[in-house]
Amino acid sequence: MMRIRIPIPLRHLFSLLLTPVSLPTMKKHLLLALALFSAASAPAADSLPRGFQNRTYTDTSGQAHPFIVFVPLKYLPGSQPPVMLFLHGSGERGTNNLDQMMTGIGPAIWKRKAALPFVVVLPQCAPGSSWLVDGPDAQRALAMLKQTQQEFGTDPDRVYLTGLSMGGSGTWSIAAKDPSAWAAIVPMCSRPDAAKAKKFADAHLPIWNFCGDQDRPETVKANRDMHEALTKLNTGAKYTEYPGVGHNCWDKAYGTDDLYTWLLEQARSKNRKP
Repeated sequence: MMRIRIPIPLRHLFSLLLTPVSLPTMKKHLLLALALFSAASAPAADSLPRGFQNRTYTDTSGQAHPFIVFVPLKYLPGSQPPVMLFLHGSGERGTNNLDQMMTGIGPAIWKRKAALPFVVVLPQCAPGSSWLVDGPDAQRALAMLKQTQQEFGTDPDRVYLTGLSMGGSGTWSIAAKDPSAWAAIVPMCSRPDAAKAKKFADAHLPIWNFCGDQDRPETVKANRDMHEALTKLNTGAKYTEYPGVGHNCWDKAYGTDDLYTWLLEQARSKNRKP
């Protein structure tokens, strides 16, 4: 029997028809899903997978965990593209393997789909869980990243980590465990621990952190404290605090073209140099 594989965004359209949501939410998701579908279905001169793709990671117990990979539309085998791991916020936790591309970097990828050079890994955190480094979801995300690196032959020198809100906290947590694994990190609207600033400084890890000044007071304070600690250690870390912006600083941050230019300037080999 012939099996028909429904592209990721088209499946999301079907799920919206069966799920009660508000009209503004439905409109937003429909528009983005249609946009992503057109990107995933873009014709290519060969049969290589490009755009948003379904992938599955199978753990040591044999359990399958789906995730999404964005493959640059200009990807060619042997080109060693840079790779990025994106960690979503608490609102996108679930099991549908769809919501993680609807907020944060997913819309930003769509706007830049023609030229974005990054392979982007988008895992989905389980309900009630988090991205803290020693937890199962963070470990699965790292395994999904490794699997993707092997599949697409990405550049081991250009590996980036980013996340928003809960994913921003996960970004700090994962990077603190092994700062040398990353060329740069980009956390957003999270709760960093300034006591770990020296770990990042010792590893010479490039950091660009984002927050809105109208976020929760404790979130703003945590980000300012981390920036102050990193500044005192002469790390050169960047911190952007948007005036008049609440928790959602990610639309502005991922919408900043300079962010992607800056990321491409960072490399793990540069961080190792004294």
